[in-house]
Amino acid sequence: MAWDGSEIDGPHAELAERWAAALGGGTRDHVVPLSAAEVRHLLTGLAADLLVAAATGGTARVAEVGAALAAAHFVGDEVLGRSVTVLSDWFAETGVPRTHSAELLGSFAAGYLRAFRAWLLAEQESVRRADITARRLVEDRLRASEARLRAVFAQAGIGTGLSDMTGRIIEVNAAFARMLGYTPEQMCALAVTDLTHPDDPPDMWNRYGGLIGGEQDNVQLEKAYLHRDGHTVWTNINVSLIRDEHGAPQYTLILVEDISEQRALRERLNYRAHHDPLTGLANRSRFFDALHSAFADPAGRIGLCYIDLDHFKTVNDTFGHALGDELLVRAANRLRDCVREPDRLVARMGGDEFVILVPATTGTAELAALARTVLAAFAEPFEIRGHRLTVTASIGVMTEQPGYDTTDTLLQAADTTMYWAKTGGRGRFAVFDPDRRRREHTRAELTAALPAAVTRGEFFLDYQPIVNLADELPVAVEALVRWRHPELGVLTPTRFIDLAEDAGHIAALGTMVLEQACRDGRGWYDKFGDRTPVVSVNVSAAEVADPAWLGRVQTIMCDTGIAPEQLQLELTESAFMHTSGRPLQALRDLADAGVRIAIDDFGTGYSNLAYLGQLPLHVVKLAGQFIHRIRASSSADRGDLLVLETIVDLSHALGLTVTAECVETPHQADRLLGLGCDTAQGWHFHHPMAADRLTDLLADIGPATNPGRE
Repeated sequence: MAWDGSEIDGPHAELAERWAAALGGGTRDHVVPLSAAEVRHLLTGLAADLLVAAATGGTARVAEVGAALAAAHFVGDEVLGRSVTVLSDWFAETGVPRTHSAELLGSFAAGYLRAFRAWLLAEQESVRRADITARRLVEDRLRASEARLRAVFAQAGIGTGLSDMTGRIIEVNAAFARMLGYTPEQMCALAVTDLTHPDDPPDMWNRYGGLIGGEQDNVQLEKAYLHRDGHTVWTNINVSLIRDEHGAPQYTLILVEDISEQRALRERLNYRAHHDPLTGLANRSRFFDALHSAFADPAGRIGLCYIDLDHFKTVNDTFGHALGDELLVRAANRLRDCVREPDRLVARMGGDEFVILVPATTGTAELAALARTVLAAFAEPFEIRGHRLTVTASIGVMTEQPGYDTTDTLLQAADTTMYWAKTGGRGRFAVFDPDRRRREHTRAELTAALPAAVTRGEFFLDYQPIVNLADELPVAVEALVRWRHPELGVLTPTRFIDLAEDAGHIAALGTMVLEQACRDGRGWYDKFGDRTPVVSVNVSAAEVADPAWLGRVQTIMCDTGIAPEQLQLELTESAFMHTSGRPLQALRDLADAGVRIAIDDFGTGYSNLAYLGQLPLHVVKLAGQFIHRIRASSSADRGDLLVLETIVDLSHALGLTVTAECVETPHQADRLLGLGCDTAQGWHFHHPMAADRLTDLLADIGPATNPGRE
């Protein structure tokens, strides 16, 4: 009878403990892991059955116990040996005869081995069946994968092709064949080299050769194919190398994507990005790209013709923007026709400005010839919408040269030169002159520095005496402003007066000059009284035109305390000719107050003698260049003398004093005295001098008479 587990104590329990200990708790020799408690429970049952069988003499039952142990998956290498040892010792201790013990142990071992063999055969069959099942599963999956790959290859929207190492096309899908106008079968009759295109880059086939040679595993590039009907199909291709099991190149797989539409769009966008939408010429962006490329060539010398249409704004404003745009298109076409060389570029810079880039010019002569060609092209009137328009061009010719060898400096110089052509009369070209450019640059720097220079007190006055021709004693002094520039040294008025007028700084400068001159004049009067010379100050037409000018003059006279009779204001002849209305009335008010008014440089402008009587004048100053004609007896012309005599006589008849400027020789002084001229100034008498030197000069002449008082 089998043990039902109801008795857990007794001999069988002790045997089970020994048995479990011999098997190491059972866990290390068990194929299917059991807990220690489960092992002890199993062995307790088997021990009980074994003792019952041994007591009753049933060897078959003992064999069943051995089989039960194997069936419980106790199949380790030492399970049977250790079990037999434990049972043999137990039988000996409990008095089981040796013969009977041997029978029992033999039956136990036989049962165990039969069961173990059956278990082993069953496991082997299970493994075999699992292997067959796995193989079938792998084969099914492989066939399914191949079917999917075949479907992907055949039905993919992207072109796919396979070729061998000889360049023979083995297989292509329908998408690739359709892309080029073939059937797959027709393409498989071709070789890879049959698909060349004139636009293939030079290194493309070298890269393909490197691929099939195994030097690289993948090539990606943009390639053009010829469609069967002759048009070009642009593609992105990705070519991969397929190697065999030994790593040797076996096939090439190509993936082809049609990008014809994207490329066409890209080219349109690129064209728009680099071309002027109105004229079709290159735009600023493309011009600068080309200019940068030209600078990158050390052997080339860059030349530019910078072109501006004359009076285009007038055409635009008169006839409208639509006609103006058509004029620009026609002008662009004429410029394009003037340039035949493929390396030259015509670009529209904006508005009515164009430029022709010559990346490798032979020099100014070549560019001048090109400029003449452009001028000739624009000599013909434009016939637009029933209007006959004569539109000329002004051109600046510029070549790369030291100091002008960057994009900015070269283009700026060309633009400046074009404006020289405009100021020279339009419809012409001008060649860049670095000396003129430096002068203009200096003028611009001086203009920018003027306001701060006035504030910092960089301007000062020199005085040139005006003498009575009869005794050569000073009767007046002309205030001459100077600029003590920190870098350029002392500058004369010719360097900065025009700049001050153009830039609107003449009021501040004129105020400073008048204040200082009046202050010095008052100081001399305090020292020398009636012998004090009149202080003569130059004023410009722009100053007089300022409504606030009269008030400033009156304020300065009041603040400095100078008497009106001690002040003389000089205006040039041209300034008087443009003075009327309120400015002229301001001069009359000052003249009525006692201030002397002089017309300067008379003889260089209108020389309208009849006009003199209508002006609030006291002095006529003859221009220096007019006096220069009588520098020597050999240079004096009778006609010049007659003109001078007429001016002097008429001035005297009008009650005016006549002063001659720039007297440099005794002959001039004598001649002028003989003609009745009253006063004169120039190097023959005195050079301009500082205020303290003039003070010394006046002191040397004689003592003060009736010095002024506060």
